[in-house]
Amino acid sequence: MKAPKRLQPLIDEGLIDSVVRQLMSGKEATVYVVRCGDDTRCAKVYKEATNRSFRQAVDYTENRKVKNTRQARAMAKGTRYGRQSQEDAWQSAEVAALYRLAAAGVRVPRPHNFHDGVLLMELVTDAQGDAAPRLNDVEFSAPQAREHHQTLLREVVRMLCAGVVHGDLSEFNVLLGADGPVIIDLPQAVDAAGNNHAQRMLLRDVNNLRDFFGRFAPELLLSQYGAEIWSLYEHGGLHPDVVLSGRFERKAGPVDLGGVMREIDDARAEDQARRLRMQAAAP
Repeated sequence: MKAPKRLQPLIDEGLIDSVVRQLMSGKEATVYVVRCGDDTRCAKVYKEATNRSFRQAVDYTENRKVKNTRQARAMAKGTRYGRQSQEDAWQSAEVAALYRLAAAGVRVPRPHNFHDGVLLMELVTDAQGDAAPRLNDVEFSAPQAREHHQTLLREVVRMLCAGVVHGDLSEFNVLLGADGPVIIDLPQAVDAAGNNHAQRMLLRDVNNLRDFFGRFAPELLLSQYGAEIWSLYEHGGLHPDVVLSGRFERKAGPVDLGGVMREIDDARAEDQARRLRMQAAAP
């Protein structure tokens, strides 16, 4: 196919030899299958982030570092330069998270290059060598659901041990590769120690996995892995090989009403976003 305008600079630089086809297009990016020498990879071309809510952006970008005070002021004021700086930071966050998690052994696509708003990375494939499907496009038996659920819990733990929370983990951003699930879409990843919303996001990520795989293995719906994982993290007991029970006993204490209301608001927003994703994925 004819190379899209945004990919031409990578062709000119010799990073891409040819564009094979468009793989998918979403609200945040368009992904293409490309050839790089003897390798087939994918190129993620970021779009303007006009569909993300302000509240979500603030939660995700809390305590993210910027280059200088001028940039920080511009981002706070919402100037044109500030909006572009915020978008650059959003894209760079995914690149940084991919390199950080790949180095930690997390099952994510291996990044190769980032150039002018285009992320060049590994193409995750299925057993037949085709582009791997998302979890939401696959039906599972109960044993398969349990196995993949446990695999992804181990990856969530490994991510948290590396100091990262995905922030938007669900069946829509996990691919089923030839050797198991691979986690994708990380521009909203947050620093576990530096973001006040990290715990809430971790719990939501784990609960999303529970709810999805619980459709096929209903006993998973009773598990409390998220609270168990975060408690171990808070108390210094979390490591990549930790054995989880899925049980957690909450200690009695004063109720954080503000926190409860935020959870309700987030649950509503997540449900609305999920419905929109399901509509978009429907044939």
